[in-house]
Amino acid sequence: MPQSFVSFGATPYHVSLLALPDAVISTLAGIYDVMNAASLMNLVPEGAPAPFHVEIVGEAEGSLALASGVPINVQRAIESITNTDIVIVPSVLLSESGWEKGRYPHLVEWLQEMHNTGAVLCSACSGVFLIAETGLFDGRDATVHFGYAQAFTTCYPEVVAHPERVLVIAGLRDELISSGASTSWHDLALYLIARYAGATTAQEIARLYALQWHQDGLTPYMIFEGKTDHGDADIQAAQQWLCTHFSVANPVEEMIKRSSLAERTFKRRFASSTGLTPIVYIQRLRIEDAKRRLERTDATIDDISWQVGYEDAAFFRRLFKRTTGLAPGAYRKRFRMPDFTLS
Repeated sequence: MPQSFVSFGATPYHVSLLALPDAVISTLAGIYDVMNAASLMNLVPEGAPAPFHVEIVGEAEGSLALASGVPINVQRAIESITNTDIVIVPSVLLSESGWEKGRYPHLVEWLQEMHNTGAVLCSACSGVFLIAETGLFDGRDATVHFGYAQAFTTCYPEVVAHPERVLVIAGLRDELISSGASTSWHDLALYLIARYAGATTAQEIARLYALQWHQDGLTPYMIFEGKTDHGDADIQAAQQWLCTHFSVANPVEEMIKRSSLAERTFKRRFASSTGLTPIVYIQRLRIEDAKRRLERTDATIDDISWQVGYEDAAFFRRLFKRTTGLAPGAYRKRFRMPDFTLS
């Protein structure tokens, strides 16, 4: 293996990777391997210590079944840890009832204590649910898996959530770090390696593991789902009609006619109920349909523009990039299944 030219410190940084029953094993195990990669891949100069000493910690030592039922070995109990440099809470799997506060009082208390002693607290994906219970994120920015964003905001309204962002670094000393959906834990691990072991080491580990930074953010991965639980029957009827008629000419005018409401009343109630103006809501539906067509068909971008309701393909291209963060062609390249999988 090629050697890194980073000058590591005399003492490794202690990383506490927290295991709890709700944790997702792929995230926990992946972070463990990548944070240990300098040692595993022989990137440490001869005679120098590894940059990190990573331990899987939990409420008790021994075997612990994670969310999938697969056991992990907890190497050290948190009660024996009075000081650590970095704490990482991996992704957790939420039940249908959502995150239940108060299930892990000892973990929450320990996280607060570690923060007080100077530790950097990190979350991968939905792991921020546990750290947010400490109150340390109140009034601060964070990111979370976009699929859990509404549940997180409901649970922690004091936290400013940005599910479209890959990595959010907050706190007076940059000590509160959250990463977004699923494999954006790659970005978290690479950031920590770059921060504490140097950019050269992070680049080498990214290359060896074929890890990529999510530099376009998470917006391209997010699926639009209009809010429908608002209780306004007239607007719900309009939304239902739009599901199959968003591509028609003048859809806003058609909805207003079908609703029997005055134009100003309809637009006001629609925006109040869905959080979006009628035209923006329609644009989101059209772009979402265009995304599926780019992923699953060979239709040209101009044809897709027309199919979803836009005669002006140039306008469609601009709107698509503004909405998703990617041009239509780049989106197709990113998300289209490889040809060998379709044979």
